[in-house]
Amino acid sequence: MRLPDDPSPSAQINIVPMIDVIFAILSFFIIATLFLNRSDALPVNLPQAKTVKPQLSTKVTVTIGETGDLALNREPIQLDALVTEVQDLTETTEKVVVIIHADEQVGHGRVVTVMDRIREIEGAKLAIAATKKP
Repeated sequence: MRLPDDPSPSAQINIVPMIDVIFAILSFFIIATLFLNRSDALPVNLPQAKTVKPQLSTKVTVTIGETGDLALNREPIQLDALVTEVQDLTETTEKVVVIIHADEQVGHGRVVTVMDRIREIEGAKLAIAATKKP
């Protein structure tokens, strides 16, 4: 019986491919989170302001499109039904922040009309959305 001169090399686990896969997955998640943007409103061109502050919790978003059309939490709505629909959404909480996302091309009168209707609701606070100036 013949014995080998050199013992066979011990078994090894090569982790370099595993590191490559983990790095690829990590890169995907980092890039994907850069494009996440929470928005409860329809896409409109918001005006810019230097003193923009983020609102952390909101349940009600009113969007005024470029043509003046209204949407409540992404659902189209008429101006006459706005007050009752917002009241239905806010009956569980005493105070709610209603954020108005108005396109910068919308007339001032339309925004004031919507604000006036929302002020009829007791306990509703108003906020106007804007983007931060660079």
